[in-house]
Amino acid sequence: MHVLLLASAFNSLTQRVHAELRDHGHSVAVELALPHRPLAESVRRHAPDLVLAPMLRTAIPEEVWSAHPCLIVHPGPVGDRGPSSLDWAVQEQRTRWGVTVLQAEAEMDAGPVWATAACAVPAVGKSDLYRGEVADAALEAVLLAVERFASGTYAPQPQRTGLARPALRQEGRRIDWETDPTERILRVLRAADSRPGVRDELLGGDWYLHGGHPEDRLRGRPGELLATRAGAVCRATVDGAVWIPELRARTGPGQPAAPRLPAVLALGDRLPAVREHPAPLHTDPRRRTWSDIGYREEGPVGFLSFSFPSGAMSTDRCRRLLAAYRTALSRPTSVLVLGGGRDFFSNGIHLGVIEAAADPAAESWANINAMDDLVEAVLTTTDRLVVAALGGNAAAGGAMLALAADEVWCRSGVVLNPHYRLMGLYGSEYWTYTLPGRVGEATAARLTQDALPLSAAAALGLGLSDRTVVCPPEAFAGETARLAGRLAALPATPARIAAKKARRERDEARRPLAAYRGAELARMKRTFDDPHAPYHALRRAFVRKEPALDTPPHLTRRTAPACASGRAAGPGVTGPAVQDRACPAGPC
Repeated sequence: MHVLLLASAFNSLTQRVHAELRDHGHSVAVELALPHRPLAESVRRHAPDLVLAPMLRTAIPEEVWSAHPCLIVHPGPVGDRGPSSLDWAVQEQRTRWGVTVLQAEAEMDAGPVWATAACAVPAVGKSDLYRGEVADAALEAVLLAVERFASGTYAPQPQRTGLARPALRQEGRRIDWETDPTERILRVLRAADSRPGVRDELLGGDWYLHGGHPEDRLRGRPGELLATRAGAVCRATVDGAVWIPELRARTGPGQPAAPRLPAVLALGDRLPAVREHPAPLHTDPRRRTWSDIGYREEGPVGFLSFSFPSGAMSTDRCRRLLAAYRTALSRPTSVLVLGGGRDFFSNGIHLGVIEAAADPAAESWANINAMDDLVEAVLTTTDRLVVAALGGNAAAGGAMLALAADEVWCRSGVVLNPHYRLMGLYGSEYWTYTLPGRVGEATAARLTQDALPLSAAAALGLGLSDRTVVCPPEAFAGETARLAGRLAALPATPARIAAKKARRERDEARRPLAAYRGAELARMKRTFDDPHAPYHALRRAFVRKEPALDTPPHLTRRTAPACASGRAAGPGVTGPAVQDRACPAGPC
């Protein structure tokens, strides 16, 4: 079938639906629901067999749903209605939730049900939950609904009852630092961690607070700032304290949104003289505190974990992670696992910090060099095997950081975007060495130019990854530890390490890593230093949430099934229409 995705933005869930529908042999196109574009005309131009809305903040007009079959993905169980479904679920500490695929009708979220799937609700932020358990349930329900629709025999089930809940606004998210216990504050912060944030006053300014983590030792007067750590601030509650990683300044009506920034950077000169309270690198499972980087060992395996909000790696974060990586290399392990967490692996340089810098070009340059230093350290590690363990999505330089490892393991729900073009950048992180080395020159060129998302199964099929770990987000760390232990115990592992060292020496003799870096950075610097380069406007629009004017052309184009022949393909085959190697007799 040809499926048209209607979305308010090409967000993580829309990308995953796009990738997995292609995996299942459907052609897919995207149309953004923009206020100045007549939606009915856009849909008619696509002539879809089915319209699917993975993330839509506005209602589909009657002239569309009366003329085309339209299915809505609602992030709530059957009967739940309203625009703040996940916010309420997190803030009310629900332990089970669900996703419903329903037919668009006049009443919002009240149409007949095509499919539904349940999911757990762990104690994580709303955005992490959305990209993890909710996205898994959404894909289960979407694929079932599409299959039922394609059969032509299924009758969707009417909803007998429903509860329409109002939007969760700032009044319902308000924190009273003088009376609210820590657990209530954490629930409120987690329910708004990405959008919209929790509006609050701090040090004479109006802010939106983003993210919240408990602290088990620091104490002080409720509302007082107690310490800083890795760009976050620790704020006292009546019965403890919480770490707040990011702040966003409140702007006036009609003004673009301010970028989300590490809290210390956002506060700037307002921040009083509180001490930096670093967390130990070696993680202690008995502690209830926050750190964005941690290290632990299980026998011959080291685990260097990192978790940065939105997967954004600023200059400071890159340098701190590089220092931790070098410490990990001093340990007597044969396998080193990078990542392994449940959310974002990395999305590359921190566009928000760059946008807020006094000299964005200079900060862009510092940030990309810090990323390159980190990737180079991984590429030149020859005394052990390095595994990049992606429990969450990766894009741009973050995807290339993963490719620097000897093996890439992806959780089954991961979406990869191994390209830079949409931000107006050529890219660095040694991608011209690692990407063609994995997939071939022709496929590397297509991946970077097509700029389309890939599912974990597709990445495995193309050679971008080496293993797909099928498990829920909460189980990924445990599964990674089990598999890494097996890898370290294999008799062939010492020989692999020796072969890796010899291969790196041969590659260095053929063309030094410095040559790849120099060529990439020369193009990046020209872009950074050109005030008229599209990168600067694209960056500004991204971090300040400026509305799109049009649907990007690469999304409106109908994507063909994975094989050039147009055969319907089985799961796990998303990729360029023509690969470097010929399609085998069966599905690609």
